[in-house]
Amino acid sequence: MTKSAIIFLANGFEESEALVPYDILKRASVDVTLAAVGQQLAVESSHGLKVTADILSEKAQSKYDLVVLPGGMPGTKNLQASADVRQIVLDANAEGRLVGAICAAPMILGTLGLLRGKKATCYPGFETFLEGATHERKHVVRDGNIITAAGAGAAIFFGLELVSSLFDRDLADKISREIQYTL
Repeated sequence: MTKSAIIFLANGFEESEALVPYDILKRASVDVTLAAVGQQLAVESSHGLKVTADILSEKAQSKYDLVVLPGGMPGTKNLQASADVRQIVLDANAEGRLVGAICAAPMILGTLGLLRGKKATCYPGFETFLEGATHERKHVVRDGNIITAAGAGAAIFFGLELVSSLFDRDLADKISREIQYTL
C-alpha cells in the first residue's frame, strides 16, 4: 500500500530539513507532496534556494499518512502563522497519523499543545516552546505519532526515522546502506 506525506514549505525554510527527508521518503516510494504556504508555488529557502512546490497549502487536505514541518527562520514562523498548516497538523494528530517537525518547527507542535506529556527535541534555544514536553538532547525523538529532530545536521536521521515510522526499521536500514549512511 502506498504511503503519502506532505512537506510544508514557507519562505525562509531550511533547505536540508525539507529536501533531505523528501529524498529519503521518495527512496521509500512514498508519494510526497510539497505544499507552499502563501499565494505562490515558488518558495525561497533561508539561503536563497528557490523551490517550486506541487500545491498551495490552501489546497492541501487532511489525508496524508505523514505531515512534515521543516525548520529554518523565518520559515518556521511563516508555517506557524498559516491556518492551513495548523489545521492539517491538528487533524493528523487527532487521527493518530504521523507528524514530524525538525529544528525550530517543533515549537509549532508545542504551541498547539501536541507535545504535552511527550518527549521531544529541537534546535537549541527553542526548548521553551516545547510546552509540556520532556526535552531530550538527541538527533531525533519519536514519541507515539510525533517525531521531532534537532536541526539540519539531523536531517538524515530524521528522514530515516520518518521511513521507519511509516514502514519499518528494515526499510530505513536498507535506505541507510544505499545512501552510504551508517547509523
